[in-house]
Amino acid sequence: MPTYVAFLRAINLGANRKFAKDDIRRAVESLGFADVETHINTGNVRFTTPLRSRAKIEAQLETAFAEDRGFDVPTIVFTAAEVAAIAAEAAELGDEHPELARHYIYLLKDELPAATAAEVGGLANAAGGMVVRGRVAHALLGPAYQAGQVDPLNAAKLLGVATSRNRTVIAAIAEKWC
Repeated sequence: MPTYVAFLRAINLGANRKFAKDDIRRAVESLGFADVETHINTGNVRFTTPLRSRAKIEAQLETAFAEDRGFDVPTIVFTAAEVAAIAAEAAELGDEHPELARHYIYLLKDELPAATAAEVGGLANAAGGMVVRGRVAHALLGPAYQAGQVDPLNAAKLLGVATSRNRTVIAAIAEKWC
C-alpha cells in the first residue's frame, strides 16, 4: 500500500486555528487510512492508503479536517519517495550554498505554470534567491537575511496554495518516514 506524507497549511497559528497532532491523527484514521503518524505540531502526517490519486487524497483529507475543525485546512500531499527526493535535493542545494543562514522549502499543491516558475526562480535580492523544482520552491537565504522576516523574497504571492517547512524538518521527516 502506498505511503504518503501530507503537509497541512496554516494550522496552530493564533487562537482560532488549533489542530493538535492527536486530532489530526484521529481525523486521518477516520478516513480508513492506516499507519498514521504525526511529526511535531506543525501539520505533518504520514499514512498509507490504497488510493493513488493525489487530488482525491487531498480532497478527502481537506473535507475531514474542515468537518473536524470548522475551518478549511489546505493540505499538500506527496508520496514518501517524493519527500525523500525533496530532502535529498535540499541537502544538495545546501552543499552548493554553504553560506545559507536559512533554507525554507515551500511545498506546492500544484506545479507552477512555466512563466510563473521562471518568475519565482528569478527572484533574488540581498537576502537570497529562489530555486523552483516541480512542486517545490526553495528559498535560499544568505547572511543578509534577517531572522523574523516573512517572505523576504516576495515569492509567497506567486506560489498558489503552499506551505513551508525548514530544511531541518524536511530532513527529519524523510529520515523518519522515507
